[in-house]
Amino acid sequence: MTIGQALLSFSVVAALLTVIPGLDTALVLRAAVSRGRAHAVAAALGIGAGCLAWGVAAAVGASALLVASETAYRVLTLAGAVYLAGLGAHLLWSSFRRRDDDESPAAESSGRGSLWGSWLTGLGTNILNPKIGVFYVATIPQFIPDGTSPLLMGILLAVVHNAIGMIWFAFVIGGAGFMVRALGRSRFARVADRVTGVVLVGFGLRLALQHR
Repeated sequence: MTIGQALLSFSVVAALLTVIPGLDTALVLRAAVSRGRAHAVAAALGIGAGCLAWGVAAAVGASALLVASETAYRVLTLAGAVYLAGLGAHLLWSSFRRRDDDESPAAESSGRGSLWGSWLTGLGTNILNPKIGVFYVATIPQFIPDGTSPLLMGILLAVVHNAIGMIWFAFVIGGAGFMVRALGRSRFARVADRVTGVVLVGFGLRLALQHR
């Protein structure tokens, strides 16, 4: 298998994984609807940074610890479960407290928070999701041709995955902008917060209760 063949084959797998509706898409969609395009881009970049970190860790073998050690996997799983469930509960609570008169342009601008916070939310969601690490550990070695550097090839594959993710998130953010214009930001923001909150809480509970 050549480097070109490896990149093409991995791109197909990564693209299929990316477009399946999941936690990352829900976070970016929610940020686009509730906080604006800039925050959605920041969240997407944070998610990409988390994926890249896992990819590099898998390339050097560090994240293989999650596969080998039940304790390490369980600790990271519980930390991720608490983080995701807490974030989801906060979104649900905020969505039910929000009033229509809180959605004026002035209130909306003052309540959006920092882009740094949106980036950290995206980063934390991926870093504390052990399944991302397991995915990279399981797949990256399969796409490293003989005679190539595992570290450099692993990083290259992670970058490819990030590029595909950014393209997908661009479509999500563009679609969110269209829906906001069609339905109105206030109503759609509440719906997005509640749906994302349920997804986050459900994913957190699933992580907490799952076994290997």
